[in-house]
Amino acid sequence: MTDCIFCDLVRGEAEISTIYEDDAVLGFMNIHPVNPGHALVIPKRRATYLADLDEETGRAMWTATQRAAAAVRASGLKCEGVNLFLADGEAAFQEVFHVHMHVIPRFKGDPFQIHIDRNPHPARSELNRVAAMIRRAF
Repeated sequence: MTDCIFCDLVRGEAEISTIYEDDAVLGFMNIHPVNPGHALVIPKRRATYLADLDEETGRAMWTATQRAAAAVRASGLKCEGVNLFLADGEAAFQEVFHVHMHVIPRFKGDPFQIHIDRNPHPARSELNRVAAMIRRAF
């Protein structure tokens, strides 16, 4: 994919409101915020999915995300909690295929909602079977 808005932002080809930048990652305000303070943290070098990131960049992205969440809480913005959201793949609602973490300040009564249909607990044997599949893939 050559047409990536986040790559354009990293190259300085579009205006952003930066909250953090280092050699590996960039943090900036989301132009479609859920709440005031909603920011994005991205790796400067494009990776489509989380698994495409090298571990060093992944650590840098996580560190910047932690710092962004702490900064939002300390900023004076209305923030009673923080959601971190990373959509990894189209089925997970990823719309920009350049890995990115949302840092979303939350407060009681805000408009953001996550609805989860909680199914009955699977049997331990099923959990063990699925865990074994994932362990083999590690």
